[in-house]
Amino acid sequence: MRSATLLEPRRFQIDALEAPAPGEGEVLLKVRGCGVCGSDMGPWKGIQGLEYPMKPGAPGHEVFGTVEALGPGVQGLRPGDPVTALTYRAYSEYDVARAADVVPLPPSLSDRVVLGEPVACAVNVSHRAGVKEGDVVVLLGTGFLSALLLQLLNRPEAPSPSRVITISRRRLSAEMAERLGVDESLSYDDDVHHRIGAVTGGQMADVVIEATGKQRPLDLGGELTRVRGRLIVAGYHQDGPRTVNMQLWNWRGIDVINAHERDPGIYKRGMEEGVRLLAAGAFDLEPLITHTFPLAEINRAFSTSEERPEGFLKSVVLPEARA
Repeated sequence: MRSATLLEPRRFQIDALEAPAPGEGEVLLKVRGCGVCGSDMGPWKGIQGLEYPMKPGAPGHEVFGTVEALGPGVQGLRPGDPVTALTYRAYSEYDVARAADVVPLPPSLSDRVVLGEPVACAVNVSHRAGVKEGDVVVLLGTGFLSALLLQLLNRPEAPSPSRVITISRRRLSAEMAERLGVDESLSYDDDVHHRIGAVTGGQMADVVIEATGKQRPLDLGGELTRVRGRLIVAGYHQDGPRTVNMQLWNWRGIDVINAHERDPGIYKRGMEEGVRLLAAGAFDLEPLITHTFPLAEINRAFSTSEERPEGFLKSVVLPEARA
């Protein structure tokens, strides 16, 4: 099989390796595709604490594909089943997952891109955010996770915010804002404090979701959250310590919620719920997959994800595609 190995920051190499064999309770997956996650940018750029070369296929974890073979003791799955899963070396033609971390896809999704891991993240963040009917919601960042969250907020059966405002480096296009149910899209260069104050009668937002993993939006998130409001940390902060304005957080009595999950069972339940919502048409990944690359061009997939050109939301690496 072909597999991508991150030899050093910003340099993958494609190697020919033996396909792994699934062990007890494991499943061998034939990888149809793997999304490039924002958390993958840390290994790509070279954050402290990592060793290179990384294991072949790492850090790919947003995988979808088909079951190739079953290890001893696996039940409820068959070769050929379309699935999404939690795995960790999916920049490869094959990867191994625990059967407990595999979610089958219904026939309606069998030929579609289903990135179960980020879908699970979005579902779990939406639960932790606890948006209520009539809330003013501010979303900091308009990347792939944010777009998923906006779709979840916009479901007919979900509690309806009175206003949804995004703030990011670039404003959303009018078309994208309408599609995602955004009432107003601002940039960091706008007078966002005045604007949020104006639409809330000076109270600020009920719920602020920070989805960037950066210091400045985290600071801004606290400033835009009302007294007894909720600041949801959904961004992945992997590049060192953060400082917070504890005086402000204390004075306003805000609830600060770390929306990251580390329990595989909760992750899987989020994937299962996300797959059900996708199958029901409650939200859609297809318009959000803006860039695809064959495995041989994985370095370009990562550089594009780092540079984030105009219109970019998500890169997906497709091992079966050819350059």
